[in-house]
Amino acid sequence: MAEETQAVQDAQPEQPKKGSKKMLIIIIGVVILALAGGFAGYTFFFKSKDTKEEAPEKMEKTVLLQLDPFVVNMTDQSRYLKVSIQIELADITHEELVKGKTAHIRDTIITLLSSKSAESVSGPEGKFQLKDELLLRTNHAIGKDIVKNLYFTDFVMQ
Repeated sequence: MAEETQAVQDAQPEQPKKGSKKMLIIIIGVVILALAGGFAGYTFFFKSKDTKEEAPEKMEKTVLLQLDPFVVNMTDQSRYLKVSIQIELADITHEELVKGKTAHIRDTIITLLSSKSAESVSGPEGKFQLKDELLLRTNHAIGKDIVKNLYFTDFVMQ
């Protein structure tokens, strides 16, 4: 009889307790959360300081180039327009390229300005439209999209 009970016990595999599976899952979850929290804390405290220190070095400096003033006859033959423009380059490395293309840029700007009427550029909307056209044509004259913005530093119509 002792042999029979031993054979029955050997035939049935031991069933693990249901409580031990839940405990194992909870322990694994806690370990994963602890690791994730540690990584997040490390990244927040240590990496953010490194990034703040390196940020000024990585920032690209923009360059403003002053063009000589433009004085043009407008399409209203009796009107004149005097405009001073500064162009902002996206990167300092393109400064020499733009300086070499100054004649092309000036020709493009003079051609566009002299094709405008006093009415078309007198209001703020006309000036914004003129800036957009000048920006597009200036980048086209250079051959690359490196002019980031144009600024009117003087705008006189007579």
